[in-house]
Amino acid sequence: MGQNQEILDGLKTAMEAELTGFNFYKKAAENLTDPKAKETLSEMAEEEMGHFNYLRHQYQSVLGKGNYDFAKAFIKKTGDQSESPIFSAAIKDCIKDSHYEVSVLTIGMKLELEAMTFYRSCAEKAGTEEAKRFYNELADWEQGHYRAFEKELDGLKEDYWAANDFVPM
Repeated sequence: MGQNQEILDGLKTAMEAELTGFNFYKKAAENLTDPKAKETLSEMAEEEMGHFNYLRHQYQSVLGKGNYDFAKAFIKKTGDQSESPIFSAAIKDCIKDSHYEVSVLTIGMKLELEAMTFYRSCAEKAGTEEAKRFYNELADWEQGHYRAFEKELDGLKEDYWAANDFVPM
């Protein structure tokens, strides 16, 4: 397999992961009742679509020109996403019945961890410093999402477990 084919295959895998994230966050936002969570997950769905579009641009560039097109800027979100809660404080009032909400956090963490790990792997294999930086930026963004889910889940799980008489072994 040639280097360009390996890059194209990696970009295809990345695009698939971004679409999976987009669809998951979009559907979760539609099914949640918490207004803050709806807003946050809708924004995350938009971000995942932005990633997809950027990756698709890079795919088309590698396919057509044989190389990435870093002249097109990668849109960066400012601020630390892990500092902003996903759910409103009202979730604590109904934590006993928040099974779907806790599942969204758990699945979101897994999706983001997989994406982050994949992008770090691509960065390690990248042939140029620009490509390495590109994949590390994607990994950093996914890491921000991961930390937001992790922080939210950490803040809720003890209450959730207690409300549902769950005692970890």
